[in-house]
Amino acid sequence: MGQAGAARWAAVVVNYEAGDHLTECVRSLLADDSAGPVELVVVDNGSTDGSVERMAREFPDVPVVRAPGNVGYARAANLGIGATRAPIVAVLNPDTRVEPGTAHALVTRLERRPLLGACGPRIKNDDGSDYPSARSEPSMPTAIVHALLGRVRPGNRFTRRYLQLDADPARAREVAWCSGAAMWLRRDALDDVGGWDERYHMFFEDVDLCLRLRQAGWGVEYQPAGVVWHGLGVSRARHPYRMEIEHHRSAWRFARRRYRGLRAVVLPFVAALLVLRAAAGLVRVALAARGRGSGDPPRRGPQGGRCAARGLTDPRDPSH
Repeated sequence: MGQAGAARWAAVVVNYEAGDHLTECVRSLLADDSAGPVELVVVDNGSTDGSVERMAREFPDVPVVRAPGNVGYARAANLGIGATRAPIVAVLNPDTRVEPGTAHALVTRLERRPLLGACGPRIKNDDGSDYPSARSEPSMPTAIVHALLGRVRPGNRFTRRYLQLDADPARAREVAWCSGAAMWLRRDALDDVGGWDERYHMFFEDVDLCLRLRQAGWGVEYQPAGVVWHGLGVSRARHPYRMEIEHHRSAWRFARRRYRGLRAVVLPFVAALLVLRAAAGLVRVALAARGRGSGDPPRRGPQGGRCAARGLTDPRDPSH
C-alpha cells in the first residue's frame, strides 16, 4: 500500500456486515498494482459480524475509519474520501472484486481527460453476465413506464433504453450515470460539487452525484477496459422491507430535486406512483417470504441485482 500523498489513486470500501466479501475485496484492490500502489481505506458503518476484524487480521496495515453508526453510503464515502489524498479515488461496495489492470484502465482514463469527473468500469455478476451499470437519463415517459413495468416486463423498450441493454458492453461511452457499486472519481470534481449528498441514506446517491457532476461541466464515462465482479445479495435480505421503503424514499428525494419550476406540477403524480410501487414491492416481499414457508429472507439476492452492502445495504436492483 502506497504512502498517502504519493499514490496516483485511492480506494474507499464502504462496509456493512459484508462477511468475508470485505477481505476478498481488499485483497483484490491491493493485488491490482497496475496504476501503482493504492491508498486504501475501509469505512465501516457499525458492523457487528466480525467482517472488519477478519479483514484486519489478514491486512493489518489497511486503515479502518469507524463511522458513528450506520450513517449510510454517501456519508461513509465522504468520510473515506476525506481520509485519503490521492487525486483519483474509487468508491466501492465490499462485495466487489477488482480484476488486475482495472486501476490502470480507469486511472489512466481520468488522467488523460482533465474534464472527466467520474468513470465506471464494466460490472459483471458472479454468473458471468453483465450488470447494466451504465445508464441513460430517462425522459418523463421513460421514467414512468420503467417504474411501472421494469420489474414485471423488464424487456419493454423504455426499460431497455434506460438500462442501455442494447448497447455493446465492450464499448466505452459517455453516460448519464454509472453504478456507485464501483466508481472512480476525480477529487477536484468531487470538491467542485460538494461530494456525495449525505441526505441519501442509500439508493440514488450515485444518480444524484453524476447528475451534479454533469451540471457542473464534468463528464461521466463508462470504461469497460476495467472489470469489477459484483456479488449477489450480501445483506439486502436481512432488511427486505426497509430496503423497499428506503428505495422509494430516495426516489422521491431525487424527483423533488430534478423536477422544479413548471416541471414540479408532476410531483403529486410521482408521489402517488412511488407509493403504489412501494406497496406492490412490500407485497411482493411478503409473498416471497410466505412462499418459502418462513419469515426469514434468503441470504442471496435475485440474479442480476447489484446486491451490495452500501451503507446499510444496497440491492442495486436493475429496476432502480
